[in-house]
Amino acid sequence: MKVIFTKVFLASFLFMAFVLSGKAQAADQLPAVRSAIASGSSRSLAQYLAPSVEVGFDGDKQSYNATQTELVMKNFFTKNPPASFDIVHQGASNEGIPYAIGHYVGRNGNYQVFIKLKPKQSTPMIDTLDFTKE
Repeated sequence: MKVIFTKVFLASFLFMAFVLSGKAQAADQLPAVRSAIASGSSRSLAQYLAPSVEVGFDGDKQSYNATQTELVMKNFFTKNPPASFDIVHQGASNEGIPYAIGHYVGRNGNYQVFIKLKPKQSTPMIDTLDFTKE
């Protein structure tokens, strides 16, 4: 009985360490993602993109590969250059999926930005970028 308890405890501990490690890595990525968006650099943002990314603008969502996402974001930044971008909230879902909510101020308006990261291998990558005009 004691051996089973020890194994269950150890497995639970390792699982929690893995989940918390993923959250910490995601938190480490967010300042760089924030900086890339704040500077309007699709090239800098591209290094944090998952192979497939769901991108949305005012409810119109489409899935793109990373290269297409970089081009879509370059077009957005060209048409609506950033004056500022700040992350106002970050957290994780019940399943441990990290996310952030930001406020983008651009030439053509303000947007609430939802960023969902997908833990992949050792570095979480952007799975979703959703811009909703305020």
